[in-house]
Amino acid sequence: MRKIPIGTLVKGSEDPASAIKTLAPAGFECFSIMFWQTYGGIDLAKLRDDVLEATGTTATSISSLAVYGNALDDSPTGLRTREDLASLIELAPSLEAPVVGCFAGRVPGASVPDSMDKWNRVFSPMVERAEALGVKIAFENCRLGDTWKRGKWNIAFNPDAWELMFRTIDSQNIGLEWEPCHQLEMLCDPIGQLSEWAHRIFHVHGKDSRIDHDLIRTKGLHGAESYHESCLPGFGDTNWKAIFTILQQSGYQGTVDIEGWNDTRYSGDLEITGQKAALDYLLRMRDE
Repeated sequence: MRKIPIGTLVKGSEDPASAIKTLAPAGFECFSIMFWQTYGGIDLAKLRDDVLEATGTTATSISSLAVYGNALDDSPTGLRTREDLASLIELAPSLEAPVVGCFAGRVPGASVPDSMDKWNRVFSPMVERAEALGVKIAFENCRLGDTWKRGKWNIAFNPDAWELMFRTIDSQNIGLEWEPCHQLEMLCDPIGQLSEWAHRIFHVHGKDSRIDHDLIRTKGLHGAESYHESCLPGFGDTNWKAIFTILQQSGYQGTVDIEGWNDTRYSGDLEITGQKAALDYLLRMRDE
């Protein structure tokens, strides 16, 4: 049975080739190259050549490319997100990256249903191009404070939205970039959700959360203190062994890539220490 590769996210704006060479000896098997909102005008051809040299030297692979911004926003930044997402779809085959991740975007201030027409118009041509290139587009399930009725970032945080999206654009090349952290923070059961949606998941982020149920019982969801805290796998509430079992049974062909920079206990100089601990934990959960 194929073992699901386990890797980590690296920032595309901070010399990803060097990051790959530094992290690969620790046992990371693959890498997801990500950007926030735009890729900042860097030379993508040079990035490609440098990254291919790094993965060739380290016997690793690129699991996905990603840019996270609001492609439905017609501001200059939103338009750049849209253009850069299209560029990453073009780049992906040359890096043998099967997936491009992104937010689904949102019409600023609009409800999920009221964003669907714009989402269809923006993403349909990108999906058509991705199909031609053999690339899959995976929508990250991060809420970023958005709700069903209004928001400014991402409609793809909820199964009701996923059903609308997949009915609107009927393509097997679009799916989810999923992680249990966001489900826990919405008080949703990630294991049950994964069982239902595994067939539509193309990429998994290794990110978890700790939920303070005592705080919820005494003060509810919207008080001065947060009832949840994002963290690395192995330090949160998720049963990752169950996640690997469900993914294996579903025939999942993607990877699990640790999403760092979110665990306050392992921030700054301790970031890599935390990521290595998370990698060791995920390897145990996968291989037991």
